[in-house]
Amino acid sequence: MTIDIMMPFYGRFDHLREAVGSVLAQTDPDWRLVVIDDVYPDPAPGAWVAAIDDPRVHYRRNAVNLGVGGNFRECVRLIEHERAVLMGCDDRMHTGYVATVRELVAAHPGAAIVQPGVDVIDAEGAVHEPLADRVKGFIRFGGTGPREFSGEKLATSLLTGNWAYFPSVLWRAEDLRRYGFREGFEVVQDLALMLDIVFDGGGMLLDDTVCFSYRRHAASVSAVTGPDGAKFAEERALFAEAAARAKAAGWPRAARAARAHLTSRLNALSELPAALRAHDPAGRKALLRHVVSR
Repeated sequence: MTIDIMMPFYGRFDHLREAVGSVLAQTDPDWRLVVIDDVYPDPAPGAWVAAIDDPRVHYRRNAVNLGVGGNFRECVRLIEHERAVLMGCDDRMHTGYVATVRELVAAHPGAAIVQPGVDVIDAEGAVHEPLADRVKGFIRFGGTGPREFSGEKLATSLLTGNWAYFPSVLWRAEDLRRYGFREGFEVVQDLALMLDIVFDGGGMLLDDTVCFSYRRHAASVSAVTGPDGAKFAEERALFAEAAARAKAAGWPRAARAARAHLTSRLNALSELPAALRAHDPAGRKALLRHVVSR
């Protein structure tokens, strides 16, 4: 089973070199890498990828800038195999990532979503654990070894707080094509996709073997859209939709978690100091609205 590694690119060249290098270093050779350049202004990163002498590495440059969601949709269009990961161009695979997820799928072929173990690195590549990731660790399901979750239990947990690390997740290609990345969800597209799969009966396989490094830094989309409140407007819309779907499905705990969206409210509250420092009244108003919204 070949793993398609789709890597949308718009960012730092040094981070891209690390990300691509981590794929090339995989101990399991059964992978295919496609870097999709969303018209990054500097041609040097694309030229570097295109010059890599490995038939498994492919470079595509979009004709026009598609934006975050649009480039994810382009990634899905280019998938060729049954399983795929949409890896961040600033993240790093550990050398055993492909081997680990292939073993997990072989043992649990019915899992729609495979979430392996992840550590978090900063802009310079040092491992750290900021508050957001400590909260993720607290909310995430406990237990040891590979374990599967589905239905209301999984939906309730993800709606309480999205503890998954999207760029590390291995997906079924058929699910990516079927549900895709919806218009209007540029920042919370990962949670929207997971909820679509879960509400339709798909499950998640969770494992603790750390084989991926997720980079959390100030230039990420979620970080940039935090103080101005933009991502929270998306989250509020998604939670309202999820509450209605959970109610229709007869999942009262999931519906309550969606309506409460407690960790999302606390996250908005934590962004208020930045909005105050930026003298951004619109951002401050948007954040306060999310904190008190029903």
